[in-house]
Amino acid sequence: MDVLELFKYMISCKSETPDDGGLLDYIEEYLPEFTAIRVDVEDVKNLFIYKKFGEGDHLCFAGHVDVVPAGGEGWNTNPYEAVEKEGYIYGRGTQDMKSGLAAFVQAVHETKEFKGTLSLLLTSDEEGEATYGTVKVLEFLQNNDMIPDYAVVAEPTCEDIFGDAIKVGRRGSINGYITLKGKQGHAAYPEKAINPIHNISKVLGNMAGVDLDNGDEFFSPSKFVVTDIRAGMQVTNVTPNELKMMFNVRNTTLTTQKEVREFVAKHFEGLEYELRLTQGSYPFRTNTDTKVVKNIDEAIEKVTGIKPKHSTAGGTSDARFMAPLGIDVIEFGVRNDTIHATNERTTVKEVQDLYRVFKTLIGMWK
Repeated sequence: MDVLELFKYMISCKSETPDDGGLLDYIEEYLPEFTAIRVDVEDVKNLFIYKKFGEGDHLCFAGHVDVVPAGGEGWNTNPYEAVEKEGYIYGRGTQDMKSGLAAFVQAVHETKEFKGTLSLLLTSDEEGEATYGTVKVLEFLQNNDMIPDYAVVAEPTCEDIFGDAIKVGRRGSINGYITLKGKQGHAAYPEKAINPIHNISKVLGNMAGVDLDNGDEFFSPSKFVVTDIRAGMQVTNVTPNELKMMFNVRNTTLTTQKEVREFVAKHFEGLEYELRLTQGSYPFRTNTDTKVVKNIDEAIEKVTGIKPKHSTAGGTSDARFMAPLGIDVIEFGVRNDTIHATNERTTVKEVQDLYRVFKTLIGMWK
């Protein structure tokens, strides 16, 4: 089986979160010389599979077998059948991230020599809550002194052409929930009420879309993004008793929950409100002088002729669980222009070239 055959088979396996579609059992059978450890929790399936070829570094390829639901109308093909036409392969998960999965599984499958340990860390719970996925496998590895030195997460990272970007970190994600208090009243007697909609309208223009820091070489600024506002009883003659607003800040290392609280307090001065913050993930950046960054840069350039830029843009990935454990982690995969969309697709050449990059990376590792 070559990488394209493996890739098409993976697409045909319906693996909507947290279902693995049988892929973890298949991969375990596909790598018979590797030692497999299952860390299944509730309905989430996780696989850590490794082989120690000799003394040296522990390099881990990581990712997820689950995909988001295909959705309703709009598909021109069966989303769970890999359809190849005009140089593209269509299907749910082609970009996110069964292309990366197939590429590193095939590259590892063909590896005969390596100066150290190769492993795969796979979960069926990345597109969901991620509560029982990669984080649980990492807990097991930490408890058993098996944490990798380096990791490559094969999420789709390229922007315009294959090879143009790797992720060397990610912004964090702070979620905010504000309840702005008022006093319900009749719309005809506004002086007898406190209208939270009117109050927030006075400050919202100075908050929505505002940068909380200036960013730096690796991170774009942390921006205050309002995601939801609601109040009232859907009638025209009653002013509301309270207003609820939700927001998100994709934060850099320059902005923490403390700065977000101070920003809200500054603009809500004199108003009665409650603020709750949660942290979905924390920002991190891998040192670009580390071995995994230099080696993946060289491997990409050898295969594509392109020197990739180092980016931290985009959402989150399971790399966020690895960095705090001291793992030097990067992300590299195909272009990401149709992820989660109807008619998700990637090119045949990108899948083949991604496999070649991973083969080159393994072969050149010292």
